[in-house]
Amino acid sequence: MSELSTKPYLLRALYEWCLDSGHTPHIAVWVNEHTRVPMQFVRDNEIVLNIGPNASHKLVIDNEWVHFSARFGGVSEEVWIPVGHVVSLFARESGEGMGFEVEPWAPAATLTLSTEGVTADSEPAAAPAAETDTNTAPPSAEETKPKGKGKKGLKLVK
Repeated sequence: MSELSTKPYLLRALYEWCLDSGHTPHIAVWVNEHTRVPMQFVRDNEIVLNIGPNASHKLVIDNEWVHFSARFGGVSEEVWIPVGHVVSLFARESGEGMGFEVEPWAPAATLTLSTEGVTADSEPAAAPAAETDTNTAPPSAEETKPKGKGKKGLKLVK
């Protein structure tokens, strides 16, 4: 069993500290092809985002991803950030917070169907849509579209 990173726990604690202190939490993020953010605001592979409750909707900081919805230029977008890509979390008002080393995200080994059963690939690769686990990769844009009034949608697998 691999050791759990302390980073997501520290991010959640810093977020709560910002809110309890009456500050606005912001994150600085290193951006690459595994990061889903509004690219028009990325400068030098970095973006700073307000993750306070007035700017973000349904914020989740789990052990692998920071995920939320936010409006950019009046358009709602889904934001998906690997926890390892968070460079810092800080209070806008005071600049207090914590910086982190970047840990580039790599997809977990994928499963491959063969005539002899299921095997694990030795190298991480982009998995076909049917094999993607939503706990380890952001959903496609098609999967994040609203499915109806409060009903859970079914994920289309091709």
